[in-house]
Amino acid sequence: MSAQTFQVAAENGQRWDALALGEVMLRLDPGEGRIRSARQFNVWEGGGEYNVARGLCSTFAHRTGVLTALPRNELGLLAQQLIQGGGVDASQIVWRDYDGIGRNTRMGLNFTERGFGVRAPLGISDRAYSAASQLQPEAFDWEALFGQHGVRWLHTGGIFAALSEHSAQTAITAVRAARRHGVAVSYDLNYRASLWNSHPDPDAARHANCAIAAECDLLIGDEYSFAACLGMDLSDLGCRYTPLDVGPAEAAAVRAMAQFPALQAVAFTLRDAANAARHGWAGALRTRSQLYVSDAREVDLLDRVGGGDAFVAGVVHALLSGKGEQAAVDLGAAHGALAMSTPGDYAITSLAEVEAVARGDGAAARR
Repeated sequence: MSAQTFQVAAENGQRWDALALGEVMLRLDPGEGRIRSARQFNVWEGGGEYNVARGLCSTFAHRTGVLTALPRNELGLLAQQLIQGGGVDASQIVWRDYDGIGRNTRMGLNFTERGFGVRAPLGISDRAYSAASQLQPEAFDWEALFGQHGVRWLHTGGIFAALSEHSAQTAITAVRAARRHGVAVSYDLNYRASLWNSHPDPDAARHANCAIAAECDLLIGDEYSFAACLGMDLSDLGCRYTPLDVGPAEAAAVRAMAQFPALQAVAFTLRDAANAARHGWAGALRTRSQLYVSDAREVDLLDRVGGGDAFVAGVVHALLSGKGEQAAVDLGAAHGALAMSTPGDYAITSLAEVEAVARGDGAAARR
């Protein structure tokens, strides 16, 4: 096991290993079919930030919780039961009264087609006026969460921050409070054009992202998301020679760490999406002194949604456990690959399976 340079608070009786701040939606999945012709949907819970907490708990056995809001109706109760079914602590959920028709608050919905071959995956969100988008900084007692109760890691992301001015301010308040209490902070820029393109003030959105990144220990993103979300001028880096070329993203990571002195590392995935059913796939982590890259592999996809979130969960698990940066990218890339082999927003797998994929074990049947 290599020495770890990434610093994170030791386990010392904290209530949680990690908390995730973000929106939890109900995902309606038509399976192999299409939304326009569906007659039934499978239902999952998911969200870019929550998926990390779910993976840390269900795959890696960490104590995690979610900071979110739900409507006090049957859909909110369904989401709560799904969250609890994954072992994630739902005790910090903020419940908002429901007016009967969703005028003031509602459950966010996400309709997702998996795609296949030349048919790309498709996601359609129906989340306006959702309970989570209306979260405000005073909804949580940050001093109690990070001080009295104790947590080692806070994860949030750009999807939540982009929902509204309120959610952006909530994320900023959360990461600042976490840093005051010595809690490690990770932020996945998770750029979504459908959110940012509709934002009333792109400059305000970039300012919010920069304010959050300034408090982070681990930033997740590549040169594209750094340019779009942080407003960094990376035009001189050019295009990737190949989709799995680590060079431009690493160069952008070095510049991000120069811009944000609190950053300990930047993590990102490398993906070659030749078609919707097979991707080239790898993970990378750039610290201030060294680049760590996983082995690249060809991954056959059942459902690509959540692969990046599962990668983050594997990275955070290794850093929380003191396994070192190389183990972080190896376990992260393996966990992400397994997440894309199962339906839903998160991996349905075990630590033993993740470690086997990270070692490069074959996929022969086990009986």
